[in-house]
Amino acid sequence: MINTLSHICVYVLNQESAYDFYVNKLGLQVHTDAPMGPGNRWLTVTTPGQPGLEISLLLVQEGPVFTKETVTIMTELIKKGTFGPGVFECNDIYATYEELKSKGVEFTKAPTEEFYGVEALFKDDSGNWFSLGQKK
Repeated sequence: MINTLSHICVYVLNQESAYDFYVNKLGLQVHTDAPMGPGNRWLTVTTPGQPGLEISLLLVQEGPVFTKETVTIMTELIKKGTFGPGVFECNDIYATYEELKSKGVEFTKAPTEEFYGVEALFKDDSGNWFSLGQKK
């Protein structure tokens, strides 16, 4: 029986800028930052309240995982904002929204009352979108 989920993957176009975005703008914590063979890097971050769930910031590049054709397709899809990998939750969405905006995070939807709570939408530096939520 499955007990937990330990890792999720967010495909990024540049790991250095992703590091800056997720750590310095969102305030996540680096869990692992290690080389994985020539030109590869294993970079994971965690939220302060859920250190057991690692977010792998996986570079979309040609190699053992992706062909050149796949990299081209994935890059365009990521840039277009095709992927919305998750929902980050906070206790005070209005304060968090203002803090993240002041750090340069691009929001596509300001905090809005929804049936499940308050939600805002933002994009990372690659183009992936996330929901920022505060439950009722």
